[in-house]
Formats: sequence, structure tokens, C-alpha cells
Amino acid sequence: MRLYDISLKGLRRRLGRMTLLLLSLAAAVATLVTLITITRSMNHTVAHRMDEFGANIVIVPRASDLAVSYGGITVGSAAYDVGQLMLADLEPINHIRNARNLSVVAPKLLSAVSIESREVLMAGVIFPDEVRLKQWWQVEGVYPVGATEAPVATLGSHAAMAQPHGHQPRRDQAVLGYRLAEDLGLAPGDSLLVQDRTLEIAGVLDENGSQDDQILFVDLTLAQEIAQQPGQINLVEIAALCSDCPVEELVRQISEVLPQGRVTAVRQAVSLRAETIDQLTRFAVVVSVVVTLIGGLIVLTTMLGAVTERRQEIGLFRALGFRRVHIERVILGEALIISLAGGLLGWLVAMGVVTLLRPSIDEMAMTSPWDPTLAAAALVGTLIVGLAGSLYPARRAADLDPVTALRAL
Repeated sequence: MRLYDISLKGLRRRLGRMTLLLLSLAAAVATLVTLITITRSMNHTVAHRMDEFGANIVIVPRASDLAVSYGGITVGSAAYDVGQLMLADLEPINHIRNARNLSVVAPKLLSAVSIESREVLMAGVIFPDEVRLKQWWQVEGVYPVGATEAPVATLGSHAAMAQPHGHQPRRDQAVLGYRLAEDLGLAPGDSLLVQDRTLEIAGVLDENGSQDDQILFVDLTLAQEIAQQPGQINLVEIAALCSDCPVEELVRQISEVLPQGRVTAVRQAVSLRAETIDQLTRFAVVVSVVVTLIGGLIVLTTMLGAVTERRQEIGLFRALGFRRVHIERVILGEALIISLAGGLLGWLVAMGVVTLLRPSIDEMAMTSPWDPTLAAAALVGTLIVGLAGSLYPARRAADLDPVTALRAL
């Protein structure tokens, strides 16, 4: 008789105890696999949404700074050798290795204009990109006609980006920040004279507590004409989806194709995303360790109880010539069978649970749970826990004195 057959018969004779052990292992595996699957989806979703929620990379024209000091005291600084950044210069960004990670690229031209004898900051923007970048914006009125419907187009082609389904948004419209509109006493539908241009107020942004409350937003090409800087920009904000690549790597790649620009990662946005994801990951690790330890303890106590019940049987095996290693293999063989069955059953249960939960967590953009790598990891992990928990009971069974065991018959 083979040792494998002895292990199977041992399981059949103790079907109730072994079934409880199998179900315990299956429950532990199902908990771990479900937790890992959902946590991975949560990490992906959190990373995706936090990266989209505003810019995390900023580009400005490259310039040299000179600190002015006297007697060891810094009294100011001055910028010199300031470079020019053109809208067309952004085209190579489309071809960097991680271009797929760039969600929104929003170029701007910031300049000061005079309105009713006061200096106001005017921002020339491509409205479709700006609205996608700043998803927290709420507007009373509307954005310039067609802006929010514009398709995403190739960088550097402003005409393509500004045309919604073949219709050019009206360039004589503007959006005012909340505080600016309040100070000027303007509302949607009113007119505003900027330099020598009369603009219609299409909308007023709700107050959001940022510098946007004080800014006049107009179409980028109009801002370039007013500022007499055709084709120029002086700020680019980028929302990068960096869940599968470091944002520093994106900065390096953009810097290589845009030497005339200074590319900087917004550290607060990057750090916040990384901290949130780390917390989710740590939670999953802690729960996984606890569940694994509990599973190992269940295997240990169950197999120890089985060994105690089988003292006479083990003594008889030893009297028939079974060596210590044979006894250990019988016990470990039972653990191997139970672990494989428990791992497979637990993985199937987890897949069923995730499939049932999927409609309620679709907002997390859950990837397919039927991951063969995760299935293999579940089986291997269950085998390790099952065999590790059975090592001591197997060694204890092998160390039983056959004479002492047979006296109990």
C-alpha cells in the first residue's frame, strides 16, 4: 500500500474533523483573495482619481535666477535669460515613453490686463482641457460655447482642441472668478471691456478659495492676441496618471523633449497619493498576516488532535516496519491534500464573492478578478501554511514510541 493511499484513508476515517479544517482553510483563502482583489482595485482607482484631481506636474519657461545680497543679507532675486515657450513646443510630449500616463495637458498664457483702471490677471486657456483638469469647478451660467464638448486632440494643435465637433467656440466670451465678478459687479450675460476687446461674460465660477477666484479666463488664442504674444504660453499644468510609474520618471521624460521648459512635480499631490495608497496597502498586509496566522494555528491544533487520536494506528504502523520518515509523509500527505482542496475551494468562493460585489463597486473600475497568478499564489500560500502547520504534529507522530502506543490497544 502506498503512503498516499494511507493518507486518503486517514482523511476518510476522520471526515468530520478534516471537513472542518478544509472549510477553515477555504474561509481564510477566500478572505485573503477577496481582500487582495478589492484592495488592488481600490489602489488603482484611488491613484487614478487623485492623479486626475488637479495638476501634479507644472511646466514654465526655463530661466536663470540671480540672488541679490549685500553684507550677507539677501535682498531679492532677479530672473534673467528667460526663455520662450510656444504652444507648438508641446507636441513632442505626445511621443514620450509614458505618454499614456498623461491624462490632461492644459497650457496657459498668464498676463496682466487693465479693466476699469485696475490690473487683473488674465489666463488664456483651452477651456475643454481646463475644465477636465479642474473637475471641482462649478459655474453659474455656461462655459464658452462648445468648450466642454471638445474632443481630446493632439497636443500643440490648438485649433483641433478648440473645435467641438467642427464648431469653433466663440472667442468673445469669458469666464470670471467669483471675487473678480463680485468686485466688478458683473454677472453672466454682461459685457466687459478688456483692452480694446468687448467680451461677453458667459459664466462666473463658484467660489473655491483659490487664486481662480480673482482671474479672468479667456480663450488661449484671444489672450495671445491681447497680450501681443502669438503662439506663446508661460504655464502648462499636467494631470498625470502615475499609478504604474513614478512621477519623477515622467518629469525626466518631459524634460528631455522640452529643454526650453522647467518641469516640476507638485510634491504635495504626489505625496498625498502615495500616502493614501500606502495606507490601503498596509491595511491589506496586516489583515493578511492575521488571517494567515489564524489559518496556521487552526491547522496545527487540528493535526495535533488527529495525531493524538491515532496513537494506536501509528504504533501499529511502526510495529509493521514503518520508519519515522514514512509516518511524517503520511501526516504531511494528509495536510497536502487538505491544503490543496482548501486553497482551490477558497479561491472559487472568493471569485464568487467578488463577482457578486462587482455591481456595487463598479465605480472602482475593478479589473477582472479571474487572475491566474492570484489563483496560483492562493494555492501555493495555502500549501505553505498547511505544511508549516503540520510539521510539528508530523514530527510528534514520528517520535511516538510504538511499544507505548500498542499498550493502549
